[in-house]
This record gives sequence, structure tokens and C-alpha cells, in this order.
Amino acid sequence: MRTSQSLLQLVCRAPYKRTFLRNFKLITFNIQQRNYASLENETVKTAEIHKNESSKAINYTTDIYTHLKRNPNFKELSPDDIKFFQSILSPSELIVDNGNNQDDLIPYNTDWMKKYRGKSKLVAKPKTVAQISKLVKYCNEKRLAIVPQGGNTGLVGGSVPVFDEIVISTNNLNRIRSFDPISGNLVCDSGCILEALDNYLAEQGYMIPLDLGAKGSCHIGGNVATNAGGIRLLRYGSLHGTVLGLEVVLPDGTILDNLSTLRKDNTGYDIKHLFIGSEGTLGIITGVSILTPKRPKSVNVAVFCLNSFQNVQEAFIISKEELSEILSAFEFWDINALKLVKNHLVQGANFPLDDKYPFYVLVETSGSNKDHNEEGVVKDGVVAQDNTQIQNLWAIREGIPEAGIEETSNRFKDAGIFGKDKLVTDVFGFGHIGDGNIHLNIVAKSYSPEVAKLTEPYVYEWTEKHKGSISAEHGLGLMKAGCIGYSKSQKMINMMKQIKQSIDPIGIMNPYNKTIQTPAIEKRVADAYIGTIKFIDRRLPVITGAITPVL
Repeated sequence: MRTSQSLLQLVCRAPYKRTFLRNFKLITFNIQQRNYASLENETVKTAEIHKNESSKAINYTTDIYTHLKRNPNFKELSPDDIKFFQSILSPSELIVDNGNNQDDLIPYNTDWMKKYRGKSKLVAKPKTVAQISKLVKYCNEKRLAIVPQGGNTGLVGGSVPVFDEIVISTNNLNRIRSFDPISGNLVCDSGCILEALDNYLAEQGYMIPLDLGAKGSCHIGGNVATNAGGIRLLRYGSLHGTVLGLEVVLPDGTILDNLSTLRKDNTGYDIKHLFIGSEGTLGIITGVSILTPKRPKSVNVAVFCLNSFQNVQEAFIISKEELSEILSAFEFWDINALKLVKNHLVQGANFPLDDKYPFYVLVETSGSNKDHNEEGVVKDGVVAQDNTQIQNLWAIREGIPEAGIEETSNRFKDAGIFGKDKLVTDVFGFGHIGDGNIHLNIVAKSYSPEVAKLTEPYVYEWTEKHKGSISAEHGLGLMKAGCIGYSKSQKMINMMKQIKQSIDPIGIMNPYNKTIQTPAIEKRVADAYIGTIKFIDRRLPVITGAITPVL
């Protein structure tokens, strides 16, 4: 054996089951499938969810980032422009600023973290690809800037306007076009909610190969546009591998039909990859063809405690060796993250373990054979006994962003700003050990230039030194505009600019939210966001992440 009882110290209380396991045998509760919390109405739109939120408490982005200037080459919205949009869309598909309807516009102008707020005066919610094509073509001809928007659950300001860009929302583009039960190929509109797709596929015995905490609101098109990772990447890989084809409306209005369902096609360049992770800067994704795997008949979840981050890495190595193809998730969080959840979220009250261990790991296995799934690596653990308990264990992990690490804490301590009654009250880490992606969060009482100076560009420089990426998830957006140079060479950036120029020469698509099309922005940090970093050498050092305050 490669580990000992001290390595995997596990604590359990009723009603969870405590198991003493020998020879890597993990006996866990077996369920037919993991049932996600169902939506009362799966077509509820993000805008409706946030409709009652006040706009007075959210500052405009331009009031915070005063260096941002509106591009004078873009035309301002005119009455004639509004008339054109009204000729294409019905009243229910259009929101136009009339001076008294800010509450209708604010959900589209504001990001999920309530950090960014734009000044768009027109939100279009077309129902067809043809409508989108006509609108985009008109905007390109008139030099009206556009921001494509899906579920608006992003964390880097990439899906909301900065100035008066027109918002084209895919909320109404939500049809499932086809599903092949033999191959598992799903073709759908880009505005389909991720959880709604997964629930649909569950009835067919399949599942979406992507799982996010925002699954109840995010759109599959937005997932593709940001190349979202999530907790299933360890098992099913990234969207670059599972997306088979895309339908995209280009900046000139052309509908690029690349909605292939083929798994093998070596005829020329694979153009779809340009749009996966493009963050709406090259066009609007309107259709997605994705390969979906069979839904596992057996899902097991266990959480256990560890004494060091090195133990976390060792446990991951053992899990890969012993669980092999049935390992579907390997997530971790530290003690500070757990305490935050227990203090601020209802999910924390359901956690069965003491908050006295430095690190916690959640391991999920899934497959078609129950007996096969009982081959585990934990000797003594907390194992969910029913679906409610499984949801409770996952809720801890997924609740952390709403509610790291040693080197950063020491940096703040040395500066005299870290502690219970100090400006920075906590630093914690969590993330996807399985794919080398760790989130690092700072909890601060308020935004402070002092905290900003101590965190950035320090973290980006540290990341560059370790040959990491400043954005493993979420994209660059406005938050990390100007910082791509820490992860990409100038030659690569120049090539990206050439691609952008060839597809969107006027630059109307998401014009302020990506480094490849905007001037370098001074390295800074603002009110609240979550930073992420991915280490390509998979060594997973203790410090990973773009560090920022969290509300």
C-alpha cells in the first residue's frame, strides 16, 4: 500500500456512513444517476431571476475603470436604428431604454458578480438564427457595437456591455434540434440552459459531458464561447474534444453552418475551434453539436480529510491508479473555504465532518457496473447514503464561490493587512485537482488599492514563472484584458489579432472585452471576482490563482 491511515484521516457522523476499508475497497451508496436540483421552470431566464435587484447599488464600469474610453468609430443608437430592430423583432423580443425601464435593462447590463455595469440602451432577444443574422449585418453596416450574451453567469465581465453596446441575448434561442440515441450526438440552439439539456438527455439515458455550479442558468452557447471546464473535465475532457460542430453568425451577418455531427472529418482546417473560447469576439454562436456520453448507472460520492496539500496530490495519484476510468471527479477545498461555507451558506450546516483538517477532498466515481465502482482508495470515509446526502456533499464544493493560499497569506501578513480585524480577512483555495485547475480567493472588507498592489501583478508574475495560465476557466473578459502576455507569446498574440482582423475588420463584436482587440490595460484588481489558474505541468503548487477580493 502506498498510503496509511494517517494520510487519509476521515471523520464521519450519522446519518452518513463511516466505513473502514481494506485493500482499497470502498463500499459506497449506489444510485442510478445523480439528480440535479430540478428547476421549477427550466426556461426561466437569468434576467427574470434578477429582475427585482436594484440598479442603484451597482456602479458603472466606466466609473471604476476610468481609463476605458468609448471607441469614437462606433455609432450611437438612433431612432432609425430602433425602428429597424422593431421591424425585425416583436415587442416581447426587444427592450429599448425609454427613461423609465432601467429595471428591465439592468439584468443585461450587469454581470453575475455585480462588479460590472454597462450602459446599453437596447437589448435584442431574437428567436431565430435568421433574425440574428439580419441584426448583426445591420449593426456591422452601421458600425453599432455588439455584446453577445447567454445566461450571463460569467465571472470576468465578458458578457456585459461597457458602454452603449447593443446586447444580443440568446435567451429565446432554446430549441433542441435533434438527438441521435445511437451515436449520442445532440444538436441544439445555443440558448439552451445546461441543466435543461442534461435533464432532457437523462430521459434518453445520456448526459451532458459538462457540469457547472451555474448549470441552472448558464447557456450551452456561453459554455462553448468561454470553453467552460467544470467538474467533469477530468472524465470527459474539454469542449474542444466533445463539441462536434457549431453554427455561428459572423460579424457581417453570414451564417456559418459548421453544425457537423461527424466525429472524424479531416477536410481542411477545423474552424469550430476558433470559436470555442473566443468569448463572443468573432461571432455569435447560435447552434451547438455535441457528443454526449451514456449516463452512468452507478454514481458514488465520498469526502475525506487530509493533513497537507502534498497528501492531496498523493491521493489524486492513487485515485487515478486504482479508480482509472471510473474516476469522474476529484475536487478539493481547504479549511478556510469550508469555514466560510459553514458560516454563510445553508449547505454548510449539512456537512458531516469537523472543520479541523487542513484539506478536504471529494471523490466521485461513475460507471455502468456497481461492483466495479466499489474499487476505491479510501480506507475510512464519509460516504453518502442517499441522493440528498450526495447533493449535500456536492453543495459544499459548489457553494464555495458564493460564500489561496500560504504564500499569499504571508504576503498580506507581512504588509500588516491580514487578520480578523484587518482589511483582508481570509485567503482560501479550492478547485479541480483532477485537471490541474485551482481557484484562489481573497476575502476583503472592501476594495483597496493597497490590496490590489500586493496581489497583481504579483500573482500573474508568479504564474508566468511556473509556466501556468492566468485563466484556466471563465476566459479573459474585461477583467484580464491586457494580461494575456503572461500566458501567451507576442507572436501568438499577433496571430490572434490577425484572425480577429480577418473575421471582424470593423471590430463590432464585444469590442472592449478581450486583449486581442483592445489596448493594454493597467494591471489592476476591482471589487469582487474569482481568479483561476491552470498549471500545464500538473505539479499543482500550493499557490495557484489570480488573487482578488470576494464579496
